[in-house]
Amino acid sequence: MNAVILIAVLSVANSCVFGSSRLLASLAAQGQAPRFLAYIDRKGRPLVAIFISLAFGLLAYLYVSSVGNTAFTWLLALSGLSSLFTWGTICYSHIRFRKAWSQQGHSIDSLIYQSPVGTIGSWIGLIMIILVLAAQFWVAVDPIGDANEGINDKISSFFEAYLAMPVVFMFYAGYKLWYRTRWMKIEVIDLRTGRNEVDAGFLYRGSRGQRREI
Repeated sequence: MNAVILIAVLSVANSCVFGSSRLLASLAAQGQAPRFLAYIDRKGRPLVAIFISLAFGLLAYLYVSSVGNTAFTWLLALSGLSSLFTWGTICYSHIRFRKAWSQQGHSIDSLIYQSPVGTIGSWIGLIMIILVLAAQFWVAVDPIGDANEGINDKISSFFEAYLAMPVVFMFYAGYKLWYRTRWMKIEVIDLRTGRNEVDAGFLYRGSRGQRREI
C-alpha cells in the first residue's frame, strides 16, 4: 500500500511540475511574467521555470516542522478557492468570447468546437461559483462558534477562510496598474491574432465522417 501511495504522489508531483513550469514559460513568452522564465534549452525544456516549480514544491516539507499545522492552514487558505476563480474566469471568458464572436459578424457554425451546453452552461457555472464565493465570504465574516473569540482571532479566521480573494485582486490590480491596460469592449476584442486559418467546415465534416466509421 505504501508503494502505491508513493507512486501516486510522485505521479501527481510530476504532472504539477510539468504543468506549472510550462504555464510560467508561456506567461513569460507573452510578456506577462519575468522574461528569464521563458528560457528553453535545446531539448525544449523550460529549465528555469522547472527549477522554480520544484523550489516551491519544497514548501511541502514545512508540514513536518514545528509549525507544520500553521503552515498547512495558510497554504490551504491561499489555494483553497483557486479552482473557483479559475473556473469562474473560464466561464466568463467563454461568455464574452461568444458574444464578441457574434457581434463581429462571425457565425457560430464556423467554430471548430462548440460547447455542448453553450453559453447557458457558462452562465449557470458562473452564477454557482459566485454563490459559493458569497457563502464562503459570509462564513469567513461570521464563522460558527466564534462568540468568545477576540478581534485578532476573528481577523485570522477570516483570512484563513478567504485569503485567496484579496490575493487574486491584488495581482489583478497590480497587472492593470503596471501594464496600464483598460477593460476591453466586446466589439474590439481581437479574435484573429494567434488563430489558425483553417477550413472549419472541412474539419467539421471530417470529424463527422470519422464518427460514422467508428
